[in-house]
Amino acid sequence: MIDVDDFDLKILRAIQKDARIAQSELGEEVNLSTAAVSRRLKKLKANGVIKQYTALLNQDALGFGLTIIANIEVESEQIHELDATRRDFERCPFVQQCYYVTGEWDFVLIFTVKSMDQYNELTRELFFQSPNVKRFKTLVAMSKPKVGVELAL
Repeated sequence: MIDVDDFDLKILRAIQKDARIAQSELGEEVNLSTAAVSRRLKKLKANGVIKQYTALLNQDALGFGLTIIANIEVESEQIHELDATRRDFERCPFVQQCYYVTGEWDFVLIFTVKSMDQYNELTRELFFQSPNVKRFKTLVAMSKPKVGVELAL
């Protein structure tokens, strides 16, 4: 774990809400000089606390109206088989999140797609054609009351 102080936490809270905030404005908000904010942001990025700056897109506005959760059970949990299966999931641009989990299922995937036909094609590519996918279960999100990536700092 990286050592962060109260100023770092204030900076991180602010940029989670708006990563485009000007450093001068950020400095005013957290009571630091622009130069101090700049140094801290560089350090937080270099230490891996800030992974990337990105834009959060409105998936519905772009036609990606379906969110699908898929639970996957694999045939083999040998490391090379698991790694190959995970890489296939990671390479798919429609997989928004991929989790290797404990319990009845081995992976949980979150897909964002335009249609059920598109998801059906993805199941053929990722699940039916994979020698390591034993079975899968699909859940279709009926609504999304909360979706986010912000940490509770």
